[in-house]
Amino acid sequence: QVQLVESGGGLVQAGGSLRLSCTASGSAFSQFNMRWYRQAPGKQRVFIATIFKDGTMSYADSVKGRFIISRDNGKNTMFLQMNSLKPEDTGVYYCYAYWPAGNYWGQGTQVTVSS
Repeated sequence: QVQLVESGGGLVQAGGSLRLSCTASGSAFSQFNMRWYRQAPGKQRVFIATIFKDGTMSYADSVKGRFIISRDNGKNTMFLQMNSLKPEDTGVYYCYAYWPAGNYWGQGTQVTVSS
């Protein structure tokens, strides 16, 4: 079973930056397509960004130009660089991995942006 572990969340003022990490267990990370999601209190989990195994990236409109998704296959890790943070970016950030053999969620990391 693949395990995903997020880290890097915290409390930051509006306009600040954070860098989230998601590290996967096992040896298949380079074959995973990866995503970040956010879940705000009382709301549904929403898509933030994706990076495919070939390196192609895509973003939600709400974060385009502010967030950058990347991956380091040698370290089994995906990143989310979050800049110009806004209070509406607050929530629990989850990483998600999928490939033909299955799909996996991390436990989440809390990001709180104060105004």
